Amino acid sequence: MPSHGGVPVAEALLPSGRNPERLSLPALQSKMKCDPEGYESELLLIRSQFDSSLELFKQQADMNFTSISGISNDPTVARDLAEKAMFLSHVTSFFPQHLTDFPHKLAELLHRAARTLPSGLRNDLAKSLILLINRQIISIKEMLPLFMELQTLGDKALRELAFKHIVKSIKRMNLKHKDEAKNRALQNILFVMLQKEDEDRARRALVTLCDLHKRQIWFDERTANAICTACFHPSSRIMISSLCFLLDYEKIENYQDSDDSSSDEDMTESPQVILRRETIYKVKMMMLKVIARTVGLHQLILLNFYPYLQKYIQPHQRDVTNLLAAAVQACHDMVPPDAVEPLFKQIVNQFVHDRSRPEAITVGINAVREICLRMPLLMNEDLLQDLALYKKSHEKGVSIAARSLIALFREVCPSLLIKKDRGRPTNPTARPKAYGEVNVATDVPDAELLQTIDDDVEQESLNSDDSVCSGSDNDQETKKRKFSDFNDQLTAADSSLRALKKLAGTTMEDALPENEDGILSNEDFQRIKKLKAKQEARTALAQHGLVKSIANKFPSSDQLSLKRVDGSMLEAHVKRKLNKQERLEMVKAGREERGKYQARAAVKQKKTGGLSNKQKEHKKIMPIVAKRKKMARTRIAKRKKDRRSGKQQRGKKAWKQ
Repeated sequence: MPSHGGVPVAEALLPSGRNPERLSLPALQSKMKCDPEGYESELLLIRSQFDSSLELFKQQADMNFTSISGISNDPTVARDLAEKAMFLSHVTSFFPQHLTDFPHKLAELLHRAARTLPSGLRNDLAKSLILLINRQIISIKEMLPLFMELQTLGDKALRELAFKHIVKSIKRMNLKHKDEAKNRALQNILFVMLQKEDEDRARRALVTLCDLHKRQIWFDERTANAICTACFHPSSRIMISSLCFLLDYEKIENYQDSDDSSSDEDMTESPQVILRRETIYKVKMMMLKVIARTVGLHQLILLNFYPYLQKYIQPHQRDVTNLLAAAVQACHDMVPPDAVEPLFKQIVNQFVHDRSRPEAITVGINAVREICLRMPLLMNEDLLQDLALYKKSHEKGVSIAARSLIALFREVCPSLLIKKDRGRPTNPTARPKAYGEVNVATDVPDAELLQTIDDDVEQESLNSDDSVCSGSDNDQETKKRKFSDFNDQLTAADSSLRALKKLAGTTMEDALPENEDGILSNEDFQRIKKLKAKQEARTALAQHGLVKSIANKFPSSDQLSLKRVDGSMLEAHVKRKLNKQERLEMVKAGREERGKYQARAAVKQKKTGGLSNKQKEHKKIMPIVAKRKKMARTRIAKRKKDRRSGKQQRGKKAWKQ
């Protein structure tokens, strides 16, 4: 249908058999949704106009036409094509027969001419495709390669649009249940892109996989292994991005290879050489951290790793605290002590001596403590007593580190300490397990938590029964029960299994509570889980000094494997004493909100209005006077009450008759 009076065709479209009226595309769109059959001719007309504009853009893309007079540089034509594409995307579900090939035409145009199209038109066409995918007219599997390609064009708005659409579509697909077949097909597409040598495509695939893994949408082994394989990518940027993700750094998109910490002396060399040197050093440090964390988490035995770290353990080494943290995290009780002993001695000899700086001594003693927490067999008596002498150091950080080492061995092996350093250990005969020694579980793990709770309940009931049967006074009920009273214990043993076991001289460690056959129900396992969580929470509070606990506050080997060691943990965190100038600056900073000082006479002269609060205070009764008046009123009221009570008539006394 031709246009009327120079009005665009979209505004002059008329349905057959209706009154003539001008309709815009949004108005025509709503009418088409209400009556698809009545507006079929208008749809065919708009589709033909869209096809003609589409052919022009395709031909220009094939010829690589970049002249100023090109059709892509005409904003009116580009805007018209974008409006028609969005219009047809909205009505495609109402005209499936006429618009069957419309989604593929849009996808083909973006695939062939995305780089030559204007930015606005490119974004509008991508939004049209997103609308079709959301309405399930086309699948995300067909459009995933295209949207990954659009992220490499250098258009930030388009990159964010395509990335968010991919993540939301996959999240929506796995919202109710996970379809493994669809997920595997999408993963294969991204895995293939990640293995390509093209840096831009591989980087976008890695960013997508990392984001889906962080959101726990693709939280499986295949995705994790694919991210790990990116550590061996030829591109250093992809390698660093993958290592950053494994180390839980910030968003890998914001990572920059450039380093601003280079000194002016290094600038005498070529910037490319400096950049390459910094990149190699950063990659090496990240790889060391990843290897150490993997060894500690999975308790691997990598004997060559410790001699490799040993040659870098020097106080003047750059990022030495991170290297020490990696050495600490790579230690666990499955590693032979002989393999770690040279590294352990290197730390002690290089960091802890009289000529070393206090900061280095603090870092060294803290590193020794963390290693001994995981492998206590490395420490001997002479070395421990030498390190314990640093508790008398005038440097606060050094003394704190030495005292923490002493506190560790009070629990682990008190016999290595001299008598005055042992204090009152909870277990004087404690010793570390020998290499290879394993505690074999003979029952359900953590089942003793149920037993402890049940024993407490039985003890309370036992005390209540004894208090009822004895009939003694409250003073006697609070006294401790003596073992010599055999009859009372025998009576209690009849009603309590725990008392009977105690009377026989045995323990209940092998008996499971509430179950004679030793079989636990699902409720028991849920209860064990809750009690274990409470115990861990109490242990955490005890470590911060919030609650008192006599139990061992040091974590187990499994908990240590999950704990991440940071280089800042090994440094001393002592509040530095301020000098006089800094104290004065702090005082002045607190006075900034105060007004300027003025004399009282000047303030009174400037005052306007009624009486001040101080002047009103003079009119109030003084506290002593008010108290005396109150006492006088009380005496008067008491006299009146006594007079009234004395006039009451009483009956005749019986003894007077």
